Amino acid sequence: MKPHRFFALALFTLAASVAHAAGASAAADGDPLGSPRWGDMRKQFFAGAKVVFDSRVKVAAPEVAEDPLNVPVTVDAAALADVETVLVFADFNPILRALAFTPRASLPYLGFRLKLQQSSPVRAAARTADGTWHVGGALVTTTGGGCTVPSTGSASPEWQQHLGEVSSRIWREDQDSRLRLRIIHPMDTGLSGTVPAFYLQQIDIKDGQGRTLMTIEPHEPVSENPVFTLRLPQRNGERLQVQGRDNNGNRFQAWVEQ
Repeated sequence: MKPHRFFALALFTLAASVAHAAGASAAADGDPLGSPRWGDMRKQFFAGAKVVFDSRVKVAAPEVAEDPLNVPVTVDAAALADVETVLVFADFNPILRALAFTPRASLPYLGFRLKLQQSSPVRAAARTADGTWHVGGALVTTTGGGCTVPSTGSASPEWQQHLGEVSSRIWREDQDSRLRLRIIHPMDTGLSGTVPAFYLQQIDIKDGQGRTLMTIEPHEPVSENPVFTLRLPQRNGERLQVQGRDNNGNRFQAWVEQ
């Protein structure tokens, strides 16, 4: 039986038996997505820590992703208090960790796109101040192969001229602002022939006084020329600064005007 059919069956079978008390379940071994890899994920990422499946950690992703190179994912843990860091990973990717982000003075919310090698649960785990990891997820079915295809940028003679270029836009909303960033970078996984791993490692979004609002730590599965969407407090026209680096030591910096 194909993996995605197994997951779909397990999802319907287990969903009725998993109870969420006050939005959370302490039955950490009863994976609501029914993945046979959950035990490995728990050992690798949360060994010795308290883990709960929590419906307040929302992962929005398509049930069927037509393009495995660009699977849109939105993580929203704003219903939790005192979120210190959020980890996003995919059970069946050859490189499990997609990214992590630290919402220092922003909401624990991030939209981005990632590459999937095959159908898989995509999960977000938010660690709160008491050390508990709150896990949410979504099941994504795809044709696969996204992690072993070379980027289009790596084959282009012009990509070096634009590497690290940042474009951005800010929308004001009722209670906060929405910031969208696009950074030119091939984000190669290192799994396609002779093309080495080449990816962004850290992005800091800061206010005009240099205070960090959010730190994003992408990994190889993030899609080429990544686009990140953040929710920030209203800044009253203040400029924002974006700084970052990749695994080859290249650095970039840009200012975002509101």
